[in-house]
Amino acid sequence: MTILCVRFQLPPMYEAALPGLLGLLEEFTPVVEALPPDTALADLRGAERYFGRTAVELASVIRVRALALHGVDCAIGAGPGPLLARMALRDARPGLTRAVPGDPDGIAEFLAGRPVAALPGVGPATARTLDEYGLDTLGRVAAAPLSTLQRLIGAKAGRDLHEKANGIDRGRVVPNGISRSLVTERPFERDELDPDRHRRALLSAAEEIGTRLRAVEKVCRTLTLTVRYADRSATTRSRTLTEPTAHSADLTKTAYGLYEALGLQRARVRALALRAEGLAPADRAAHQLTFDPVDEKVRRIEEVADRARAKFGPRAVIPGSLAA
Repeated sequence: MTILCVRFQLPPMYEAALPGLLGLLEEFTPVVEALPPDTALADLRGAERYFGRTAVELASVIRVRALALHGVDCAIGAGPGPLLARMALRDARPGLTRAVPGDPDGIAEFLAGRPVAALPGVGPATARTLDEYGLDTLGRVAAAPLSTLQRLIGAKAGRDLHEKANGIDRGRVVPNGISRSLVTERPFERDELDPDRHRRALLSAAEEIGTRLRAVEKVCRTLTLTVRYADRSATTRSRTLTEPTAHSADLTKTAYGLYEALGLQRARVRALALRAEGLAPADRAAHQLTFDPVDEKVRRIEEVADRARAKFGPRAVIPGSLAA
């Protein structure tokens, strides 16, 4: 077992703590991949040899340090590959490491009785198709002929499913994933029902995201909204932008669209978070030219506001609706 999948038990809307927790994992291995909002993969192949400990033993050390330094407990899954580690995490609980054996028989036993839908990458439609033919568990899928799976769900998807059901994990941990996203959070002092306050929080979050993107000369391709409720449940929605941007007005419009699409009716919202994903250098992004003088004026004002914030602080220039 060389791969850990760690889910940090972060307080509601404390996603911004993830980079610091990733730094804790990087004390053991440089091969760490962020899976926002609260999870990460860590490849411990080199760490096992360096520290002379197994991945499960190192997981215990990671848990103790997370509690001592950050006050955060974590659930950990361990396995010979990223896929199995992520599946093992589903059986883990805070304070517990769930490990998948590294031998073929142990892997087969771990997978055999699990439903097909438990396999990452298998959606509801594929699961229904397989269920109709009696292939409702990974054990049955593993025993089915490859040609049968390919006829049911396609050549490439069938081969991929057959390999995963037999414990063949070709995935790898891709380091520095956190650099491809920026997140900002807006918790409320009490559970908030007022849609106007929700929108002001989104406006504030979108303004911050835009300012941070422009400061590092990046644009984002996707915006993700997470809404957490009083019962600790959450809803997450993502939208790909028409063109990559760091323009606060475009980010705000997209954030409002995501919020309105949820159709919340007197929902008791505890917090909101926006995450900009798919970051890329701003100088490589295409921008659709426009003859709209208002848009150009807003962008020039945005540049001046950024310079004022850099000199006098983040609240030197803010939207009028947030001034109160």
